[in-house]
Amino acid sequence: MVARALVMHSIVITGGCGFLGAALATRIAQEGVTLADGTRLNAPQIHLWDQLGAPVPQLPNTQFTALDIADRAAVRRAMPDDVALVYHLAAIVSGQAEDDFERAMQVNLGGTTAVLEAAKAIRPGVPVIGTSSLAVYGGSPQEPLTEETQIQPQNTYGVTKAMAELLMADYRRRGWADARTLRLPIVTVRPGKPNAAASSFASSIIREPLGGVPTICPVDPETALWVASPEAAVDALWHAPSVSSFEWPDFGAVNVPGLRVQVLTMMAALRARAGDGTADLIEMKPDQKIIDIVGTWPTLFDTSLAQSLGFTGDASFDAILDQAFLMK
Repeated sequence: MVARALVMHSIVITGGCGFLGAALATRIAQEGVTLADGTRLNAPQIHLWDQLGAPVPQLPNTQFTALDIADRAAVRRAMPDDVALVYHLAAIVSGQAEDDFERAMQVNLGGTTAVLEAAKAIRPGVPVIGTSSLAVYGGSPQEPLTEETQIQPQNTYGVTKAMAELLMADYRRRGWADARTLRLPIVTVRPGKPNAAASSFASSIIREPLGGVPTICPVDPETALWVASPEAAVDALWHAPSVSSFEWPDFGAVNVPGLRVQVLTMMAALRARAGDGTADLIEMKPDQKIIDIVGTWPTLFDTSLAQSLGFTGDASFDAILDQAFLMK
């Protein structure tokens, strides 16, 4: 199919000033993005929605709007009339969700409702790419997991993300939005500072030692994680709207490719690449709250569906480390 170019049509990125949102916006500003029908959005107007005071990336054709994603009226007012694509990344992360159930529900479910309703009101059928998490799974499912594995979340974050997935699926079924959900692995190594996510340590145990800063590992070193690099996560987001609507699964949720790696392997790779002194900066200090959350997350997936749709992952954890060294 020959791509048809559209110039200055709008793309909305909620949570657009977070590290994934900013990286995705940069990618789109530089390369454009393709929709499922072959339409190419070159140099689109990018609308970044985030909280007041968020650090706004300086990019061409970019507009920042400060709003509460759970405020349906504000979201409806902010949705541009020429919206061609929506990325919904805004969320309350796992540790914070466990501490504040009400806000997690307001943002993770209510915010998803607000975004879908506003998109439907402006342009029914508009592509909406949402992010979910391996936290929607739980119990003791047989690994490797697939999209057919039953979701049984065991923490508030996973519950709210599962509810948002179901809502996205129903808007897709009704034709109100071309809603597509990406279940992302734990993204590491994230730039910046630690956040309230239970998985934040997966970046801290690499990022902080590389900067000569002590850090804490709150889980057993034999703990396994399902991870992907920031570059792989952005690649998945950028690729998602280009997949044919006929090929995308009806339910709408796809497990993005990742790597299974143990914490001890991550630390050994860090030591091998950067010297003993880096790993010595990691203090093993168990945190039962983190263990209880992360311990319910699966660590191995069959991502055949995603790969058949053109998604790719990281070659190895050493390749992820290469990216971390570039961030130093």
